[in-house]
Amino acid sequence: MDALGELSGFLSRSLAFFWRHEQPYVIGLTLALALLVGRILPSERYTLRQTLVFFLLCLAGQAGAALLHGMGWGTLAAGLMELAIVGVGVAIIRMSGVMLFRILMPALGYSAPRILEDITVILAYFVWGAIRLRYAGMDLSGIIATSAVMTAVIAFAMQDTLGNILGGLAIHLDHSVEIGDWVVLEGVSGKVTDIRWRYTRVITRNGETVVVPNSVLMKNLFTVIGARGGEYSWRRWIWFGVDYQWPPGHVIENVEKAIRQADIPRVAPTPAPQCVLMEFAAGYGKYALRYWLTDPQVDDPTDSAVRQHVFAALQRAGMRIAIPEEARHIIKENQSHEQRLHARELERRLHALGGVELFSGLSGEELSALAERLMYTPFEAGDVITRQGAVAHWLYILVSGEAEVWLDGRRVSTLPPGSVFGEMGLMTGAPRSATVKAASAVECYRLDKAGFEDILQARPEIAEGLSRTLAARRQELEQTLQQQDNPPPQRDPARFSAEILGRIRHFFSLGS
Repeated sequence: MDALGELSGFLSRSLAFFWRHEQPYVIGLTLALALLVGRILPSERYTLRQTLVFFLLCLAGQAGAALLHGMGWGTLAAGLMELAIVGVGVAIIRMSGVMLFRILMPALGYSAPRILEDITVILAYFVWGAIRLRYAGMDLSGIIATSAVMTAVIAFAMQDTLGNILGGLAIHLDHSVEIGDWVVLEGVSGKVTDIRWRYTRVITRNGETVVVPNSVLMKNLFTVIGARGGEYSWRRWIWFGVDYQWPPGHVIENVEKAIRQADIPRVAPTPAPQCVLMEFAAGYGKYALRYWLTDPQVDDPTDSAVRQHVFAALQRAGMRIAIPEEARHIIKENQSHEQRLHARELERRLHALGGVELFSGLSGEELSALAERLMYTPFEAGDVITRQGAVAHWLYILVSGEAEVWLDGRRVSTLPPGSVFGEMGLMTGAPRSATVKAASAVECYRLDKAGFEDILQARPEIAEGLSRTLAARRQELEQTLQQQDNPPPQRDPARFSAEILGRIRHFFSLGS
């Protein structure tokens, strides 16, 4: 009967020590939070299970403390009970943090960063610990104030942790890195998926998870790829080379047209892709196609797709991609080979001269001599070939492309292939009457005064025919200008032709 009484007393003391008046509320609150979080946020069930296991362990600790108290070990029981109560509070704070920051606040339209949740929960842990220490009879403020050595030791031991916390706060406040950004740090390139109080998590394109301490992130140089909130993200460069036999204007035009018209996934239409000539390499021009990538996750596949379109565009235009190479050719040049090359070029020049009305009165030998003096002169779109008012003693024969004629800042006509301009400057030395600009990539032959002077000195009689041709061409230009706001005065054709003849004879020092 005494043993039964002792057991009854032991159980009564243990139960009284364990089952306090707040215990039902603590257990009910914990289970309610666990049920709500588990139902609303299935993704947090793993964390929830861990927290519940920790909570149950703390309850088991309280039960153990109650048994120790029943056996009369009061001091040990009180210490174990206090630790278990602190653990129960930590579990409740953790569940409450998830409930507040991941359920209630998003429901109210505010999405708080994870680092704010982490720091708030950690501060709540410290406050709860301080409350329990105070409840246990310890003066925490006195301990901190009187123990400078302990404070210094704790601060030194936690300097990395404090650095990470402060770094995380700085990242959150200045928005230098945000979740969803693509970053490059010390060779690591990936997408920021989480920013916590201790670290920033980056997922690489290879699926690797890289954990970067916040203090390291703030101390080192990093690059945020792309623009935030815009229609484009990241400008990419595609390099290729093309042989010099192809004018740069033709290369750029063909590549840009092909890429802008193509529907390539993840290539932004605006800003439009640009092809630029970057430098002159050994044996070829080095080009770069620059385009804006909308999704950095697939940079290499998109680069590959763009390269395929560039390659196809160059092949359609008959252009060959150049690669750095070194070749040694042993060619026995002989006189017949050189003559064939010269004959082909001379034929091209004679064909260009054949379309020039100004030289229609010349013999075949004279045209051949004139062809020898022509100089190949290419221009790119936008180049000024001649400028109004300038003095230049040569003319141009337009072989390919188009040029625009501008007079006093107004465009008056467009010159097609086969056109000739600048003849008044060649024949009379007069200043340019208009500005001529290349409307596209053009090829010209240039003939200067020295190249024509020998023919004119040998046959001065052709000057009269040349003057009539020049007068007629000048009148055609004036008729075009009559449609403008300020037409020039009408001229007498015969008198004007004689005036030009006099200028030619004076300019070339011909006899009367």
